[in-house]
Amino acid sequence: MSLETGFASLVGTQISVITSDGKHYVGLLRGYDQTTNLLLQECQERVYSTKSGVQVIQNPGIYCIRGDNVAVVGEVDEEADAQLDLAATKAPPLAPIHH
Repeated sequence: MSLETGFASLVGTQISVITSDGKHYVGLLRGYDQTTNLLLQECQERVYSTKSGVQVIQNPGIYCIRGDNVAVVGEVDEEADAQLDLAATKAPPLAPIHH
């Protein structure tokens, strides 16, 4: 699947993005370009911890993630995501990618 075909089918849907610095974002994909820069609307950052639940940081408006920082992109099952109890979910933070 080409970059163009793959992201075009995701525009307007909820996606999950993991960045190379270990951050996790969930938001509505509004746009992208040939260098994988992503525009997310009503984006939230999910910060993981082994001591407390997942901290959710809301980023209202449009949030831009630079393409050189994108590691993984996936479509979110909104029904399943709504059922998650993030406050009770404990997990170690994601480590950054080292090249």
